[in-house]
This record gives sequence, C-alpha cells and structure tokens, in this order.
Amino acid sequence: MSLSPASYRVQVLDRTCDILECLASNGPELGVSEISLDLGLSKTTVHRLLSALAKREFVRRAPASGRYRLGIKLVELGQRAGDADSLVVSAGSYLTRLVAETGETAHLGVLLDGQVVSLCAVESPKTLRKPATVGRRTPAHSSSLGKCMLADLTSAELTAALAQLSLERFTPRTIVSYEVLSRELRKVRQQGFAVDDEEFEQGLTCIGAPVRDASGRVIAALSVAGPKSRLGSQVMEQHAATVVRLALGLSKELGCRPTEDLAELRVRGVG
Repeated sequence: MSLSPASYRVQVLDRTCDILECLASNGPELGVSEISLDLGLSKTTVHRLLSALAKREFVRRAPASGRYRLGIKLVELGQRAGDADSLVVSAGSYLTRLVAETGETAHLGVLLDGQVVSLCAVESPKTLRKPATVGRRTPAHSSSLGKCMLADLTSAELTAALAQLSLERFTPRTIVSYEVLSRELRKVRQQGFAVDDEEFEQGLTCIGAPVRDASGRVIAALSVAGPKSRLGSQVMEQHAATVVRLALGLSKELGCRPTEDLAELRVRGVG
C-alpha cells in the first residue's frame, strides 16, 4: 500500500530525525552501513537522507573515511535554542558562581523519559575535573540531578518514570533496587539535595539540588561534579549547602517563592 504525500513526508522526517539521533548516540562517526543496520533502513534510503543533511550542514562527511558525523548547523541551532530558553539563560550566572565557590564543574539538567539531559555546564578550571557534557543523557537513578527531579514526582508520575528505568548497574555503588531507590528519594526530599557517590562512574562524586518554577514544581536541577579524592565528607557538606543555596536563588529568579520547608533547610545549615 502506497503512502499519501503527507504520510510520506512525515515518514521521511521521522527517518531523518532517527539518523541524527543515531549519530548522536553511537558516533562520533558512522558509516552508511552502520546506520542502516542500526535503524533497519536500506542503505539507499540512508545515503539519500545523509546527502540531503550534508548539503544543509546538519551532518558532515569525512573525505578520507566517507563516514558521517553531526554537523556545525546543529551547534548553531543548539546555541540559538539555548539563548532563547529562559531557564538556560538564567542558569548561566549560577553555574559560574557554583564553579567559583566550589572549584568543581557545574551542570544544569532536566528530566526526559527517565533520563537526565544536560542543558548547559561550566567546567572547573582544575586539571583533574569532570568535563562538561552538554547534550548527554544519563539514567536518572544514577545521577544526583536525576534523583532531585525524581524525588519531586507524584506517586503516579514516579511509577510511570520508574517503568522507563531499567536500573542498569554502572558501578558497584549503583542503585539497582526500586525499593532502595524509593528510600533514597525520600531522603532527597527530606534533605533538599541528592548525591551521586560513584554511582555512575567510579571515582566521580556529584551533588545536586532542585530548581523550581513559579508553581513550585521541580523543572530542573543544578549540580557540581568532581573527583572523589577532593570531595570528602566535610567538603561534601559545604558543597551541598552551596548547591542548595544557588539552586534556591535560581528558583527565585524563575518566580518560585520558598516554602517553609525550604526555609527550614537553610536554618539547618544546608542552604
């Protein structure tokens, strides 16, 4: 059965997006055969769509290998999207302050389909540091950013989010039990921040705090990330207070008015 012109155009758009996402997930460079195999599309279709994308600079073909990678046009569009996004624009100064006050790399992330998407970051000036990973997706259960956002979900929302999580193990410290994760999220709600203690990558520690909008809902999270060797218990406590304080500041800028619970966190020395 042939497709209508409108359905065909939608199918082409879907396949084009699939190719871009395949390059983003499996790159940095892939050949036509690899993309074809991954997406279950014919090599002819993949080659035709890649050629069209290359003409518009959405992908780039390496002359020597003939393989493809994401192009400069996506960087340009991403920058424009970031500039237009009030959350990203507002977060910039807070990320810079986080780095200045903690010396560690700072991140802003949002929750999407059970994963944390890094929207923007400012790298630590130190030689040994966590590099910025803008655009990267991280499973929420193994991320301080993710746990901050999961902790704010209603029971129904959390159930739906957990259904999308496989609780994959990345290190010996990764939480792989739904019961343990539920206890961890209760702790996050009580203390106002979350910790990734070598749960995604050995030797890496992250501290995150929620960012709220005018309605009081958590829409994102801020974090700092650095080597475990620099983040002992006393330093962790200090950094947690800093992250919570600046996340509260960003929340206020977005229109949130602190509740009594948030005020109590500051009284206890966390904010």
